[in-house]
Amino acid sequence: MSANVDLNIRPDYDQVLQDIADYVLNYKVESAEALNTARNCLMDTLGCGLLALRFPECTKHLGPLVEGTIVPHGARVPGTTFRLDPVKAAWDIGAMVRWLDFNDTWLAAEWGHPSDNLGGILAVADHLSQKRIAKGDAPLTMRVVLEAMIMAHEIQGVFALENSFNRVGLDHVFLVKLASTAVTAKLMGANREQLLSALSHACVDGQALRTYRHAPNAGSRKSWAAGDASSRGVRLADIAMRGEMGIPGVLTAAQWGFYDVLFSHTNKDLATKPADQRQFSFPQGFGTYVMENVLFKISFPAEFHAQTACEAAVKLHPQVKDKLDQVGRIVITTQESAIRIISKVGPLANAADRDHCIQYMTAVSLAFGKLVAEQYEDDFHAANPVIDELREKMEIVEDERYTREYLEADKRSIANAVQVFFKDGTSTEQVAVEYPVGHRRRRAEGIPLLEEKFKANLATRFTGQRSAEIFALCKDQAKLEATPVHRFMDLFVI
Repeated sequence: MSANVDLNIRPDYDQVLQDIADYVLNYKVESAEALNTARNCLMDTLGCGLLALRFPECTKHLGPLVEGTIVPHGARVPGTTFRLDPVKAAWDIGAMVRWLDFNDTWLAAEWGHPSDNLGGILAVADHLSQKRIAKGDAPLTMRVVLEAMIMAHEIQGVFALENSFNRVGLDHVFLVKLASTAVTAKLMGANREQLLSALSHACVDGQALRTYRHAPNAGSRKSWAAGDASSRGVRLADIAMRGEMGIPGVLTAAQWGFYDVLFSHTNKDLATKPADQRQFSFPQGFGTYVMENVLFKISFPAEFHAQTACEAAVKLHPQVKDKLDQVGRIVITTQESAIRIISKVGPLANAADRDHCIQYMTAVSLAFGKLVAEQYEDDFHAANPVIDELREKMEIVEDERYTREYLEADKRSIANAVQVFFKDGTSTEQVAVEYPVGHRRRRAEGIPLLEEKFKANLATRFTGQRSAEIFALCKDQAKLEATPVHRFMDLFVI
């Protein structure tokens, strides 16, 4: 046989895709902890989306692509009057919940926000529930939504444990697209072949670069990128449901597959390994681990690697607030991941640039004793030159223990310490915070605060009576799980 031909034997679907499909189609969610955490995650995610509606830079993106479009059984966008097709609704919900960077997070070799998948999940579930009612069938319930959230969290989070997409320049929203594709295809009633086809198309797409998350190009795309990814997952699931053939060797195909094109050639560590080792690595199978261990952003709308730095700075605020002009230097001790993605000097161009700068977030927390979303805006920054004055006095130091324990499965700390030194030679104590209030180790302390945060966010959009009705439903696990999705979404229409 000539060497100048390709062997055209179609392979079986890549094992990774088969594992995802079998998990989504067959796994039974029985963990009460996971379901309870998913309920809290639902509250927090929707609350953060409602809060984002106060910001015109977010709301300018929302609504139908063609004004006046009428969509039968259209999916609702919480806190608005919009009824959209599920693809655009997923985009809008996803953009809202991510805009302020103020809800759940997952940190490992890769980072990300598994709740971003709620855009696709809610949009599809609301649309399908309405269609079922119109046909006289039983609607989907919120138990189905919670289970889809748990599975989406698990897919995104288990991938992130040992697979660093950021080190090859790819953005973590690839995992949002992959997870949203899987769970929304299941909601649509996909069989195994359809689900595998949808997943293969999610992998063959060109994947987003991280350029918009890093200096000097950080910008607001990072606030809608995940909504875009979840929306794309819905679209790919729909394409597969129409009978589109899949691409079974999308990951492992020599020269043309994901591994060779995107995951090894730009990674020196992987490029030197045998081909069968230049692949995704999984330390465990899929279950409910990620939802049970997810991190909530409760105190600060800040990139998660800086949460404990802000908490430490707020504790130091009383000691420094009247001596800001006497500060000589500030030492922030942190982990390697924070240094790699949110440590920056020089001018900060926009709100998205500022909420990914550990120096800015720490400076605001030191000077004002709090950090809220409005403090990232241009007007606030311009009116408070003390922030940049403090930034210029900051030193960033890596603690190897912080870096090591950040990755240890039984710890997964996100530690930071802050110490302020004054010009007269005195200093504050070093305040270290190793686990943020949203960590699983601080659940008992964190959940009451999360509930108060949800109430406050509801109040930005709804009357007291409506807010109380939504909160009471979301507090009642059994009642929430039994509620039809379209009835739940009715409560969020203004």
